[in-house]
Amino acid sequence: MKTIKLTAFLFVILFFMNSSPTNAAGAVKILYTVTFPEAQAHYADIEMNISGLDQNTLDLKMPVWTPGSYLVREFAKNVESFSAAANNKTIPSPKINKNTWHINTAGLSSVTIKYRVYCFEISVRTSFVDASHGFLSTSGLFIYPDKMLNTPSTIKIIPYKGWTTVSTSLDAVNGDQFIRHSPNFDILFDSPIEVGTQDVFGFDAAGVKYEVCMVGGGNYDKEQLKKDMAKIAEQETAVFGENPNKHYVFIVHNRQRNGGGLEHLSSTTLGASRDNYSNASGYRNFLSLVAHEHFHLWNVKRLRPIVLGPFDYDNENYTTDLWIAEGFTAYYQNLILRHAQIMDPETYLSAITGEINIIENQPGAKIQPLAEASFDAWIKSYRPNENSSNTGISYYDKGAAVAMLLDLEIINDTKGKNSLDDVMKYMYDTYYKQKKRGYTDEEFKQGLEKFAGKNLDEFYKNYVYGLTPLDYNKYLAYAGYKATDDAANSNDPSLGIATTESNGKKFVTVVQRGGAGWVDGINVNDELVAIDGTPITDVATMLNGKKPGDQISVSVLRDGLAVALPVTLLRNNRFKYKVDSLPGVTPGQMVVRKKWLGLVD
Repeated sequence: MKTIKLTAFLFVILFFMNSSPTNAAGAVKILYTVTFPEAQAHYADIEMNISGLDQNTLDLKMPVWTPGSYLVREFAKNVESFSAAANNKTIPSPKINKNTWHINTAGLSSVTIKYRVYCFEISVRTSFVDASHGFLSTSGLFIYPDKMLNTPSTIKIIPYKGWTTVSTSLDAVNGDQFIRHSPNFDILFDSPIEVGTQDVFGFDAAGVKYEVCMVGGGNYDKEQLKKDMAKIAEQETAVFGENPNKHYVFIVHNRQRNGGGLEHLSSTTLGASRDNYSNASGYRNFLSLVAHEHFHLWNVKRLRPIVLGPFDYDNENYTTDLWIAEGFTAYYQNLILRHAQIMDPETYLSAITGEINIIENQPGAKIQPLAEASFDAWIKSYRPNENSSNTGISYYDKGAAVAMLLDLEIINDTKGKNSLDDVMKYMYDTYYKQKKRGYTDEEFKQGLEKFAGKNLDEFYKNYVYGLTPLDYNKYLAYAGYKATDDAANSNDPSLGIATTESNGKKFVTVVQRGGAGWVDGINVNDELVAIDGTPITDVATMLNGKKPGDQISVSVLRDGLAVALPVTLLRNNRFKYKVDSLPGVTPGQMVVRKKWLGLVD
């Protein structure tokens, strides 16, 4: 395995050391030993040896969240059998709050901590251990000494029987893949570890050694992946002008059905469906995920909102700028594939059409501004319920759409000279490399204005802080395109509900704000039984022969009781947009189109 040279992290280490409020304890040494005596029962056992202590008390903490996933997940809930010892004697280690253990260390120079972590949550942000492999999401596994975030640590892994390989961006110690070094806890918590028998292959791109570790098998084509992932890495590096890594690791968890990703400083964890690689759309979706998470190594891991680092691992870290950190990244994930000539223009425009339809068919877009969606990620985005689509909007989806509008604005205003790429590189150079800090809301706006050549107060007022509907056609017209609603003239009736079927029964899962069901009292969890006395056998055809304005009787079972609801049908108000070329595209529009879509003559 190719290891990372310490110099690759030097800038990042200095950044965190210069800006972190915690004090480095230079004499303190920390060694973790990770074993898996009961991997089949989903446990990782941790022994933590802390030496060089010179203090009367020591508080040990478990992070409550992991950077990149904006939800307090309470990782301490998975910890059990916590104990402390010194000089071969057990010492008291009471838990003083949900994620902190307190130890009296007066007269002690070293202590040994032992605890177990239950690892059985399948996601890219949580640890999972079974007899086949161990995925160690480090922020939910390693307890750290309070006020010592800048302290280095060594992680020794004793693998479960049959496990042969470790994949992580952390340095190997003396070439031993099972012993890793972390310069500080910010890097440790940003460096997941995969242990098992994963399939590992690599490629070189943009001056970086890339490692891909595939867990769980799959019908992937290694050689094709190497080519396409290299194109993505090269294209994204071109946006920012440099790749700050020497070594980067993709950890891919292939399952029967899987998805999602989580970015890290020098690696990422991806979820994929193992049999989708041979499917054209499935493979394209995987590459979009690769492009998204890899783009994050610049956008959010280095170029970041000012509050996202140094991190507070005890509390929420609020920002109104996730629409930039995640939304812009969501915009680039497909644009990069287009510019790398992996995705053709027609497929790219189809992807944009899908994004527009998602936004416009979500009633919450008229309720929650984009900046508020970013700020409330901690309590809303990762805790969706049956009413979420009525009350909020995704900062991924709308953020991507706003990024598109800004990109088209800049390209048009500069007659193809500049684009959003120039803004991203300028902000990266200015705030990450020169100022060595994150940006404020106003500073990012100023960066956009610098390249748009105009004041964007009205744009921000309408689209970032306000609820003005996005004017797609104004901006698409710059490139000679238009968005048309194919459903504009339809007069189909609708109950304004979504349903699911279980054991032959039809249940309501969503009631759309302003729809017929919303107005006349259909509830989520109602079991649909009949319409006008006729039993419902097929939800798709239950309104055949009906029209908007008709009053019907909807029979439901609600909490086991029969309820008859008089409902007046309303017109189905769902949008069905498509993006097409305008007739008679002008030379000026073609300049914008070529720049935007990366078209070559």
